Amino acid sequence: MEKRIDLEKRGRNPAEIKEFVLDNCRSTNIVGLTDEYVALESLSLINVGLTSLKGFPVLPNLRKLELSDNRISGGLNLLLTSPKLTHLNLSGNKVKDLDTLQPLKEFKNLRSLDLFNNEATDMDNYRDKVFSLIPNLRYLDGYDMDDREVDESEGNEDGSDDDEVNGNDDASDEDSDEVSIDDEKDIDDDEVCLQTVYKDNLENDSDEEDYVEEEEEDDEEDPDDSAPEEEDGDVQESSPARGKKRKHEDGSEPGN
Repeated sequence: MEKRIDLEKRGRNPAEIKEFVLDNCRSTNIVGLTDEYVALESLSLINVGLTSLKGFPVLPNLRKLELSDNRISGGLNLLLTSPKLTHLNLSGNKVKDLDTLQPLKEFKNLRSLDLFNNEATDMDNYRDKVFSLIPNLRYLDGYDMDDREVDESEGNEDGSDDDEVNGNDDASDEDSDEVSIDDEKDIDDDEVCLQTVYKDNLENDSDEEDYVEEEEEDDEEDPDDSAPEEEDGDVQESSPARGKKRKHEDGSEPGN
């Protein structure tokens, strides 16, 4: 356990560490964990092989303690050096009777206790007796006195209820969903408007192109129409000249 503690410290000052996970390291009692860890709030010692809590340090700020899957059968009074304890998991140990649990009644802040897979759970009126022993206890083995399952928010270290907070979060999610639906409607309307405008522009452009093509066709036809008029003009202009020439010729004959 001492080597594992040194590894988990990672060069940090013990007085600044708030969480320690020492699961699966092998030891029959607490070794290497000292009173220096005054800031420790969460300690996990799952499946370590502990047979007792001998050597458990003074941890004045400890709130959550995981001791499941060990072989602890007593000595819970050694935990009294952590008066702020709110969550204690002793599932999968060797606790046999209510007398072993007597020290836990001193914990004024203990809200959640797990004794699943201990012999003590087989006693008559087990749940009623434990709730009576620890007046402030709210959840036993994941359920309250009315057999309602523990809320995940109970994992908060401050022990506050988050039902209202969760409700607000749900409401916020609903509001966001409504907003999203409205946004989608607005987007659809905008797309329809854009499509309509785009279609109108295409039709207008098409009409303008048709009109321009018609004008171009008219322009191409005009030279053909004016050509005959110019020829007629030439004929009309040339005719008088010829007439004058003939008169002159006629007039010169008498003189001759």
